[in-house]
Amino acid sequence: MQVESTQDIYSDARENLGRRKNNKSLLDGHSKAIQQVSDLIERVANTNANVLILGESGTGKEVVARSIHTISNRASKYFVPVNCAAIPQELLESELFGHVKGAFTGAITDRKGRFELAEGGTLFLDEIGDMDLNMQAKLLRVLQEKVYERVGSGKSISANVRIIAATHRDLEEMVKKGEFREDLYYRLHVYPIELPPLRRRAEDLPSLVYAITDKIKRETGTDVKVTSDAMSALARYTWPGNVRELSNLLERLSILYPDKIVDVTRLPSKYGAKNNSQINDLVNEEIRNDLFPEMDISESSLFNKTIGLPLLTQEGVDLKSHIASVEQFYIQQALDLANGVVAQAAKLLGLRRTTLVEKLKKHQFQRATTS
Repeated sequence: MQVESTQDIYSDARENLGRRKNNKSLLDGHSKAIQQVSDLIERVANTNANVLILGESGTGKEVVARSIHTISNRASKYFVPVNCAAIPQELLESELFGHVKGAFTGAITDRKGRFELAEGGTLFLDEIGDMDLNMQAKLLRVLQEKVYERVGSGKSISANVRIIAATHRDLEEMVKKGEFREDLYYRLHVYPIELPPLRRRAEDLPSLVYAITDKIKRETGTDVKVTSDAMSALARYTWPGNVRELSNLLERLSILYPDKIVDVTRLPSKYGAKNNSQINDLVNEEIRNDLFPEMDISESSLFNKTIGLPLLTQEGVDLKSHIASVEQFYIQQALDLANGVVAQAAKLLGLRRTTLVEKLKKHQFQRATTS
């Protein structure tokens, strides 16, 4: 059994402590869904409440956990992450609670666990749904009694640790199936935060692209910009890998096209909304006609090709009209993706069905509103 040294663990924790900056890029945006998440983060940060972060893989659950820690009164202590799915279950107890010399084969020295390292700070238990029932019982005891023992030791150690857990699994369903302890679920579910998938916050895409490419530039010195036609194509994609997939794509583009402007023809084929040979003209025409019908937008105009929005000039802009145009643009996309099924389109837009029906009437959509 290979055992990580205490020195290595402290090195990891110092690195985690230093990674607080620039970790909010995945939360950038102005959508209602992400603003609600930001509000929940601010409300819970300076409490000691346990937090359960829910959401699909790649939505940024660890970013939320780090954000909570960074603005909390525990920020001067360590943020210690543990991926419960990546550690063999037979080693997880030692990983969390530590062990004493001779506790098992390979335990050649005493070793502090993640609870001890996170003392006074935050312990982030990622993929908590992958923890087996035996380990769940031991974790529950720590949450209830605020004490634990290293493996092989009978000496109790006090635990002043804030627990933030995360999972992409449906814990309620796991509780019903007997795969997750109900008492532990309610201990962790004190303050749930549900992260929306990227497909439900497509309006945040320009902000996310800018934040991620800016981070890449600061870290590598490589600049990459995305044109409006490429941005529109990306907005049509469903992003099964969520923001993590977007980050990976932009990193790949920065390697393939360093310090260049990426148009839709340079995107991998699966991210294109239409045939690459036609998409340039079609997407530009759709953006210009659907989003800005009252504007004369030519190649020489003040049309921002990086984010696909007009720049504000001294002549001003009809904000209400533009907002209505953007709303119509995304409603039409949602209806197309949902084959006209309003309930499914509403889900894609993060709206109630009745709310979308009202918007369809407001904007005088002519297509059938099937349910």
